[in-house]
Amino acid sequence: MSAQQLWDNALSMISVTEKHDFLVAMVDGTLSNDSFKYYVVQDALYLDDFADCLRRLAESAGSEEDSKRLKAFATGAEEAEMALHNSFFKQWDISAEGAKQMPHTLLYTSYMKRVVATRSHKQGLAALLPCFWVYMHVGKCMLKLREELGECNRPPQFDAWIDMYGGDDFEREVKEYIELVDAECKVATEEELKEMQEHFNMCCKLEHMFWDQASKQMDWPSLGGM
Repeated sequence: MSAQQLWDNALSMISVTEKHDFLVAMVDGTLSNDSFKYYVVQDALYLDDFADCLRRLAESAGSEEDSKRLKAFATGAEEAEMALHNSFFKQWDISAEGAKQMPHTLLYTSYMKRVVATRSHKQGLAALLPCFWVYMHVGKCMLKLREELGECNRPPQFDAWIDMYGGDDFEREVKEYIELVDAECKVATEEELKEMQEHFNMCCKLEHMFWDQASKQMDWPSLGGM
């Protein structure tokens, strides 16, 4: 089995996510700025935990080389994506400081952290793979749709996001991470492969739910005034 097979087995879900209303609206310019601001803040909070998970995987890596690569992924995620977010924060005068993870953000990060902390290194790698691969895939889909639609009344921040995740630099990073997963797939038992697929599938679903949350600008319910 390979990382490609993990992807192929989840393709029915991914094909739905690539057409998510939030993503399509970003391309055609109909997404509200408030929804995108909400997304950027939640994504910044998510990235903090994502980078921590990568560093924990670096500690459990089977070789020094793999450990270095995972640490580099963590640093890259923080530097490249937070630079983009910080530009949005500055342009729109928003901040993630003091913000809290909303329901689907907390669900996603808690799931990732639990897998990385309590399951095998292989399973941890598989759980983090959708964040890389799904983003690259939808970025490419959005580039294609943008070309088909031509000029739209689209804020430059939306174009910056599409260019980043649909771009060659991010693709190279994703392919490097896929190589790590491929190596683990080759030495995994049948049971381990089944578990890797389960975590990959779940995190693909959580990616979809993350955009659902942003589209609806979901908040925690108020119960008894709290």
